[in-house]
Amino acid sequence: MTRDPAAAVAGADAIVLAAPVGACAALAAAFRPHARADALLTDVGSVKRMLVEELEAAWAGAGPVVGAHPIAGSEASGAGAARADLFRGRRCILTPTPATDRAALGRVRALWEGVGARVEELPPAVHDELLARVSHLPHLLAYALVAAVGERTIAGRRALDYAGTGFRDTTRVAASPAELWRDIALANAPALAAALGEFRAALDRLERLVSARDAAGLAAALAAARALRGRLGGEE
Repeated sequence: MTRDPAAAVAGADAIVLAAPVGACAALAAAFRPHARADALLTDVGSVKRMLVEELEAAWAGAGPVVGAHPIAGSEASGAGAARADLFRGRRCILTPTPATDRAALGRVRALWEGVGARVEELPPAVHDELLARVSHLPHLLAYALVAAVGERTIAGRRALDYAGTGFRDTTRVAASPAELWRDIALANAPALAAALGEFRAALDRLERLVSARDAAGLAAALAAARALRGRLGGEE
């Protein structure tokens, strides 16, 4: 283990950036003077359009760049949270651009398939629109739910002290590092803002149904959501 950029990439034929998306371009710039001329650069970031553009610019004239996003992990972070089977059976999205070297793309595909991931390819912008809704939005909602309850007391009792498994399960990802999700939210701001608006509309509809005491409408809305949730199948 080292913090020296030269030592970190000495002789490496491939460099994998596993850091908050806001730090990746700076890391690439720090590594470039010390990397092999043909070293492949890839990443594991949760936002792809902006990040891949930044990496291609930082690595211009050096080796190939391939954007990648393994959809795995938990709210835990750091080497201590690593598991040998972390990527087995999980989806990994590669996000080639017109500048992507096809041989390098194949090498990154082989890397992820080698640890058991199911690999597919998407344009970076499509990746970001999809993940804004099924990953980035849920994380912000978890943080928002915790903040909404906050330190609220009712009849002298702290509401969070009464949180059960439903609240804990729903807000589990709010235990993730704040700087990680700050970077993701800002890097994918347009798509995430749209997703937040869609969620706000859905929440407003539930509020109207509850306020109107519309039992039939509320039951229908919940049943429709339950049916959609059932179509998720097993854990991704």
